[in-house]
Amino acid sequence: MNVRRVLPRDAIPSVDDPRFSETYGGSGDDEVISVGFADPPRAYPVRYLQFHEIVNDVVDDATDSSGGDATGGDATGGDPIAVTWCPLCGSGIVYDRTNADRTLEFGVSGKLADDDLVMYDRETGSEWKQSTGECIAGAFEGESLSVRPAAMLSVREFRDSYPDGVVLAPPGGESEAASDDDDPAPVDYDASPYEEYASSEGFGLAAHRGAAGQRKWEGPVNLDPKTVVVGVESDGDAVGFPVPWVRAAGGVRTTVGERDVVAFATKGGVHAYADPGHEFEVTDTGVAADGTTWDPATGTAADGRRLDRLPARRLYAFTWLDDHGPDAFYRPDSLE
Repeated sequence: MNVRRVLPRDAIPSVDDPRFSETYGGSGDDEVISVGFADPPRAYPVRYLQFHEIVNDVVDDATDSSGGDATGGDATGGDPIAVTWCPLCGSGIVYDRTNADRTLEFGVSGKLADDDLVMYDRETGSEWKQSTGECIAGAFEGESLSVRPAAMLSVREFRDSYPDGVVLAPPGGESEAASDDDDPAPVDYDASPYEEYASSEGFGLAAHRGAAGQRKWEGPVNLDPKTVVVGVESDGDAVGFPVPWVRAAGGVRTTVGERDVVAFATKGGVHAYADPGHEFEVTDTGVAADGTTWDPATGTAADGRRLDRLPARRLYAFTWLDDHGPDAFYRPDSLE
């Protein structure tokens, strides 16, 4: 693993006191990290995350009876979570901030590990690789954060699925991501500092900066390094589901470790759920199963039922390859 410092610590500021709104000023096509288990459900726009990378939040969990204030991140009850985003790796992952009975608050270290965001916790200064959740240096070295279920949706999909949901309000402030050098500058959320990188062929920091020494793709020859992958891990097993391969298969039913998984591809990515045993058929209007139609992006059925979304990592293929190697990708039979 190649760990290097590229920015001063906290030059990209985490959001530590998030506020939420019932309205959103951006486009309905904007992507958000959706936390559907929160009460109310919460959406964190990538438009904001690209300037902040980490949101330290506390949510009420709709699946339990724990307390908490669902209007902001300064609650004294509920579940502490970290909503994390690495623009270089396209990795959106939500973690439990509780580790070894301590609640951690995360910041942006200014370091990269294999081109991935390195977070640090403010309690011990330990450093954590964002795409794996593993502590790579410090008091918790070798330990890993627990992944929470989350999805990458458009604002429109989030609204349709969660009419009572709330959206992160613009945090404001300054960020190095808004600057042409290493000094933070006032954030303009209408800007898109990674747009050119996301559409380019290269990957990693050198590609983003247009510098020499850009990385070469050493993964599957018929997969682009910035293909969106959703990674599911269970019982020591890890499988990454690339969007085009899941789409070509018309959806996937498989087992990861001892967990039965069903995965569907949409325009925006792949969504992985616990397999309920239905016979699913992908159609032009969604997914048909058990006498109703299901939305593959949200797991919601026309009759009100909802599939159980799995804890998963959304990221680019090159980062999944860095973390798990070339054999950890799902491949359709046509590619075997």
